[in-house]
Amino acid sequence: MSTVTDHKPLDERLLPTSPLRKLLARPELGSVVGALAVFLFFAFVADGFLRATSLSTVLYASSTIGIMAVPVALLMIGGEFDLSAGVMVTSSALISSMFSYQMTANTWVGVGVSLLVTLAIGAFNGFMLTRTRLPSFIITLGTFLMLTGMNLGFTKLIDGTVSTKTIGDMEGFSSARAVFASTLGIGGVDVKVTILWWLGLVALASWILLRTRTGNWIFAVGGNEDAARAVGVPVARTKIGLYMGVAFGAWISGQHLLFSFDAVQSGEGVGNELIYIIAAVIGGCLITGGYGSAVGSAVGALLFGMTSKGIVYAEWNPDWFKFFLGAMLLLATLLNAWVRKRAEATA
Repeated sequence: MSTVTDHKPLDERLLPTSPLRKLLARPELGSVVGALAVFLFFAFVADGFLRATSLSTVLYASSTIGIMAVPVALLMIGGEFDLSAGVMVTSSALISSMFSYQMTANTWVGVGVSLLVTLAIGAFNGFMLTRTRLPSFIITLGTFLMLTGMNLGFTKLIDGTVSTKTIGDMEGFSSARAVFASTLGIGGVDVKVTILWWLGLVALASWILLRTRTGNWIFAVGGNEDAARAVGVPVARTKIGLYMGVAFGAWISGQHLLFSFDAVQSGEGVGNELIYIIAAVIGGCLITGGYGSAVGSAVGALLFGMTSKGIVYAEWNPDWFKFFLGAMLLLATLLNAWVRKRAEATA
């Protein structure tokens, strides 16, 4: 007696995935290829580029961008932008400096107050976005303009000039500088502490995206907000948290700015928000959201650092830097699009 057995096709999620398919599906693949090409290019054309001190300088330049590029990338994966990120860094530094100086308090008190106020700015951006349903471009452009005016207005009102008073001789300055702006000797090479902050943020963000429920929420919100809400994803809470993440990165960068020089110019930071977004896009984040990685943003920041310092080591005219940055953005975007098509074709 024979029996007939129906053979149903396996769920595609249970099918084995080849290493090539996994590699092509990685968002940062295009940026990694681009970073290798830029590295090899400057290694050949720029004398001294491969020196340990030069590479340390490249990493430092990359870290000052990467600290902000990481949370900006997460926000973009969640489908939003923050045009106030650049001036928020300056706001964070100004708050810390002026509060400590005016209250004659330990600089760590100013650092703590700055953290609370900066996180509140991020929460304001997220709250306004979720309550008004206006585009993030409009919300954060408004915040950008308000912060730009407040940075200048409050600095001139309190200090009488466009820069803050020096706080280098105040209590707690040395320990705060050690945390935010120190230089470590590793293998005979000076390494800025911002590189450690950067790598730590990349590791934390990667863990959140790939190993936690919050990471699933971020991808879901960026992919399709309405569908995510329909299956119970806390969309508003997720977006507010992402904006507060950008604010946290701005706080770290702001304290580095302050404790590197012990005074801050109120007009700094304008335009840097575009650099953070460029680093995230070069790293594989889509403008439309729902796709990208923290590692990709780090590679994008590294590309920025290698290009900015490679031009100097090659003794080229730095006036061409923006041209190379724009060309790199276009090439990276085209390469990322090609990689995605290849990944979809092999799926």
